[in-house]
Amino acid sequence: MAASVNLAAGKATLYLVAGKPTDAVTHGFLPAAARRGLDVTLLTDRPADHADRHDGRIVECDVSDYREIIAAVDRDPAAVFSNSDFLQAPTALAAAYFGLPAKDWRAATRTKDKALMRRHLAPIDPVFSADARHVPADAPYPLVLKPRSGVASEDVFLVQNALELDTRVDEIAAHRSEPLVVEEFLPGRLHTLETLGDGRELRVLGSFRTTLSPPPFFVEERLEWTVPPPETPQVLEQLDALGVGFGACHTEFVVHEGRARIIEVNYRLIGDHCDFLLADLLGVPLFEEILTVHLGGRLADWHTPRERHAIAEPVIADRSGTLASAPGPLRVDDGPVRLAYRPQRAVGEPVAVTRTNRDYLGTVRAIGPGPDEVNAALARFRAAHDWTIT
Repeated sequence: MAASVNLAAGKATLYLVAGKPTDAVTHGFLPAAARRGLDVTLLTDRPADHADRHDGRIVECDVSDYREIIAAVDRDPAAVFSNSDFLQAPTALAAAYFGLPAKDWRAATRTKDKALMRRHLAPIDPVFSADARHVPADAPYPLVLKPRSGVASEDVFLVQNALELDTRVDEIAAHRSEPLVVEEFLPGRLHTLETLGDGRELRVLGSFRTTLSPPPFFVEERLEWTVPPPETPQVLEQLDALGVGFGACHTEFVVHEGRARIIEVNYRLIGDHCDFLLADLLGVPLFEEILTVHLGGRLADWHTPRERHAIAEPVIADRSGTLASAPGPLRVDDGPVRLAYRPQRAVGEPVAVTRTNRDYLGTVRAIGPGPDEVNAALARFRAAHDWTIT
């Protein structure tokens, strides 16, 4: 592990690798880098989209290719880092090339490719998985159909039989060329596990209990802070088998009859504004802590709060059209409950209902002493604001 970067002699350069703009980068990691005293060069294949979000240096390159990232690093780098699902492996390879702290590129590849993940976990947690175009007749329906490297519940469906599977596969193929897989449906309570590692320690930050929309879709409708379930060590064992242990990781898993089974691993910080909720809840500069480990530093000491309750609740579009009215970013106190809202769609923007997490108009985050206070404050906040689609 490389030593922690000393900034006393001048600004060190962070190469931040990004695809499309995200609030995590714009409002999380870029301000954290500034507070950390870093000079940020943004590497992206969409420079125009970032131009009004980053006032520093922006370099265009093919960020899906580790060789292009390496070629674009033209100054002595302190860290090469990405928070993108799709860019973890090429970023890890580029960081390793420069001898910098990095995730294992093989672990990043395994976690992004759902077929590889299932194959790698099979010795300790066998789950039926197959190419969606080559499903055996005796497959254990119902099955979950999903893109092999998808995100945000896009094109994810529960299918009950072979005819429904073929119909869904053809529908998806009409607009998506990516390979599709099917997996055994895993029953149970859906949780997340949020972890952060510095190469020496893998720390559990906490867990959310996730509420999903009714089948056949898998839209996340609410995430509620909870104590990690007793089965959490099983999840950590599976993450260890995948090679996950450095930097931030967001894992989704179900618990059923004392058994924890991974649904998917996103080898980056939790998204959809739950990252900001997690930082507020922990009361630590979480984005800075993540950058610190990529700079070779160790995790600071802090204690996960047990006395507070938190909920992230997205406002979900219920029809297609144009977003005619919606609140802007807000922070308000409702008695002992602190609420924050950050939009994900701008007024005037077209909205097309997809039955995925892409239907989010924004997310309300609430932290308070207990579930009753938090739920009541959330209800009042939503009643006091309008989201109108025409």
